[in-house]
Amino acid sequence: MSMFLARSLVTRCFSSRPLHVCIVGTGPAGFYTAHKLLKAHEGARIDIIDRLPTPFGLVRSGVAPDHPETKIAINQFSRVAQHERCAFYGNVKLGSDLALSELRDLYHVVVLAYGAESDKDLGIPGESLGGIYSAREFVWWYNGHPDYSSLKPDLKSSDTAVILGQGNVALDVARILLRPTTELASTDIATHALSALEESSIRKVYLVGRRGPVQAALTAKELREVLGIKNLHIQIKETDLSVTPADEEEMKNSRARKRIYELLSKAAAAGTSEGNCDQRELHFAFFRQPERFLESDESKGHVSGVNLEKTILESVGSGKQIAVGTREFEDINCSMVLKAIGYKSVPIEGLPFDHKKGIVPNVRGRVVSDSGGISQTEPGLYVCGWLKRGPVGIIATNLYCAEETVGSISQDIEEEEGVVGKSEKAGRKGLVQLLENKKVKRGEKCQFQPQQFQLCQIQPELMDSAKYDLNSIIIQKNYPNFLKRTATLI
Repeated sequence: MSMFLARSLVTRCFSSRPLHVCIVGTGPAGFYTAHKLLKAHEGARIDIIDRLPTPFGLVRSGVAPDHPETKIAINQFSRVAQHERCAFYGNVKLGSDLALSELRDLYHVVVLAYGAESDKDLGIPGESLGGIYSAREFVWWYNGHPDYSSLKPDLKSSDTAVILGQGNVALDVARILLRPTTELASTDIATHALSALEESSIRKVYLVGRRGPVQAALTAKELREVLGIKNLHIQIKETDLSVTPADEEEMKNSRARKRIYELLSKAAAAGTSEGNCDQRELHFAFFRQPERFLESDESKGHVSGVNLEKTILESVGSGKQIAVGTREFEDINCSMVLKAIGYKSVPIEGLPFDHKKGIVPNVRGRVVSDSGGISQTEPGLYVCGWLKRGPVGIIATNLYCAEETVGSISQDIEEEEGVVGKSEKAGRKGLVQLLENKKVKRGEKCQFQPQQFQLCQIQPELMDSAKYDLNSIIIQKNYPNFLKRTATLI
C-alpha cells in the first residue's frame, strides 16, 4: 500500500512553481531521483553535484570493465543530465567546498545520494601491512578512478592472491586477476591496470568465506562467468561440499541457493584432476575466517600470508546459520590480500548518522534527527541509495529506492502545513554565486559532446584545477586535450 502511494505521488505532476532541488551524488541513486523528480514536478530545477569531475558514480567506477551491458544505464542518466531543467556540477565536494547548511539555505530540497566511499575493517592484527587493499580500492584502480589511479598493487612478489569474501565484488576481482589479458584488452579497463595485469605473476587466487557453499553471498550469473574463464582450474575441498539438514532446508527455501550449490558441486567434480602447469587456479576456501595477517621476514611491513581459523555453522533459529570458530588454524602464503567485506558510508558535518548501521537515519527517505531523545524529520532533507539503506542491492534497486524518496518529497510538497517548497530560494544562481565567493576556479566553456564525455579518462591533476558542468563543460585553458582522452566505446 505504501509503495502504491509513493508511485501515485511520483507520477502525479505538481505545480509549475519553481522548486529548487540539489542532489549530492551522481550514481544510480542520484540520477534516478533526478529522473523521478523531473517527471513529478514540472517546476523542478535540479542541480546535481559530485566531488569528481565526471558523473555516474558506481556505474563508472564500480562496474567491472568486462560488463558493458550493465553500464548501459549511463545512456539514460546522460539524457537526464542533458534535460533543460537539470545541470551537473562536478569537482564540488560537500563538506569542504560547500557545507550542508549552505545547500539547505539555497534549495527547497536537498537529496543526499553520495553512496559509500569507504570500507569496513576486519579489526585483526596486521591489517595495516602493505599489500592489503580493500576490494573497492582495487576496483577503482582498474576502472581508472582518479583517487586510485596511482595505486601500485603487488602483482609480482608471488603467484598467489587471497580475496576475503565470496560475494559478487569478490568474484569480479577474482575474474579480473585470472582472466586472460588478451580478453581484458577489448574492454574499457584502465590502461595502467591492463599494463600491470599483463606483467602479473598471480596464477592462484583463493576466495575465502566464513560459511559454506550454500550460504555464499553471490549470484549464479556471476559464478557461471568466473567458472567459465578459459584454462582455469577450479578447486573446492570435497568436505566443504558436505551438507547438513539445515543446509538442505536453506536450499529448499531458496532456489537461488540451491542453484549456486549445484554449480559449485559441478565445478568441483570437473576439477578433481590435477591442473597443468599453464593453468591458473581458483580455490574456493569455505568455512574459514581470517585471524591475523602475517608479515614477511624478507620485506618488513609487507604481508606474506593470512592465518585462517576453521569454522563450523551453528543454527540460531529461523533457518539462519552463523559461523563459529573452532580454534583450528591454517596459513595461506600470498603477496596480496583483497578485502571484499563490504562498503561503508562516510558522515558529513551537520548530518545525522547511525555509525552502527552505516546509514543516515530516515523514514522513507526523510532524514530523521534526534533532539533530546525526540526524533524529528529534517525539513527539505532527504537521502537515497546506499546512504539510505546500506550497501546492498543492484543498480536497479536504486530505482525503487528513488521512487520511495521522491514519493516522500512529493507528499511533503503537497502538505498545506508543510514548509517544503513554500519559501523563496536562490537555487542555481545562489550556488554559482557561492562557488565564486569561495574562489572556485572556472575556466572557459567547451561544447558538450555526450559520448566523448562518457568516455573521458580524467587525470588526477585535473581534480584540483577545474570545475565542470555537464550541459556546458567548464575546462581550464591549460587542458585543451581533455575531451580527446577517450577510452574504448562501451
